Amino acid sequence: MKYRIWILIFGLFSIFSGYAQYIVPGEEWLDTDGNPINAHGGGILYHEGVYYWYGEYKGGCTYRSPGVDWDCYRTDVLGVSCYSSKDLYHWKFEGLVLESDTLDPQSDIHPTRVIERPKVIYNDKTGKFVMWMHIDNYNYRVASAGVAVSDSPVGKFTYLGSMRPNGQNSRDMTLFKDDDGKAYHIYSSEENSTLCVSLLSDDYLSHSGVYTKNFQNRFREAPAVFKRENKYYLVTSGCSGWDPNEAEYAVADSLLGVWTAVENPCRGKDADKTFYGQSTFVLPVAGEKDCYIMMLDKWCKTDLKESKYIWLPIAFNGDGLTIFWKDRWLLGNMTSALLGEK
Repeated sequence: MKYRIWILIFGLFSIFSGYAQYIVPGEEWLDTDGNPINAHGGGILYHEGVYYWYGEYKGGCTYRSPGVDWDCYRTDVLGVSCYSSKDLYHWKFEGLVLESDTLDPQSDIHPTRVIERPKVIYNDKTGKFVMWMHIDNYNYRVASAGVAVSDSPVGKFTYLGSMRPNGQNSRDMTLFKDDDGKAYHIYSSEENSTLCVSLLSDDYLSHSGVYTKNFQNRFREAPAVFKRENKYYLVTSGCSGWDPNEAEYAVADSLLGVWTAVENPCRGKDADKTFYGQSTFVLPVAGEKDCYIMMLDKWCKTDLKESKYIWLPIAFNGDGLTIFWKDRWLLGNMTSALLGEK
């Protein structure tokens, strides 16, 4: 009897002490200080053995944007947050690496403006960390891309300004740095009817003028790009505001090449709603073969600050990919994920 009690005590201790670690999609995720992680629409940079998670740091109440004819909810974004981790389970809050400009109401990064989907990549030639983000106003008519730069992954980042890349409007976006050091800005354009892939300049601070238009009149957003075995993959969502919809993935032999749309990669209950999530980033786990994590935002549109995160493993079959729902899963054990088990 005493033996069983000690087993129970050890089990509870293991769970609460972090000895037993799981990714639990869609549930509250606390940082190492015990506070909910506040990094929405985010992406992750792996640099010198550390993962850095950047995202929108939302604060205040969520409200409906005035004069907009769609379900446009907003909350003040106080800047871009950064969390660091060495194991992808425990995340330390590094602070706001790009803070809102509270003094100038006309500033791109004033709290009343829109800062969405920040992504950071490292430039090996300049030694700079470069952040791009979607910059907008309350009714999403500015539709621009902003850029900031830092000497450190934990900031502070210096905001350099915004532009419409290649003279086009730009909303949902991501970044991708290829093996040859070239970097690309992927963004929804032409009122979200087209997805553009644009080669950045060598310093990553502007656009080179080389770009392609893809999925014209398909209305795709929330791009997440990754590379596997010389194939490029792009996961997107449809355009339905904060409400979930069906995901789709596409494959190409080159980022600037022809993209072939395939199908919804999700399988299981609520697959047609992307498990009530929306794509934001695909993370290759460092040092692990075929270990990629699909990062999704589980938006709570009437209280955006309370939106949660869904992380799920990606399974591969040849050039195809599948995302199964998992109630919880271990990073070190991908076998069950590949079999689609809960």
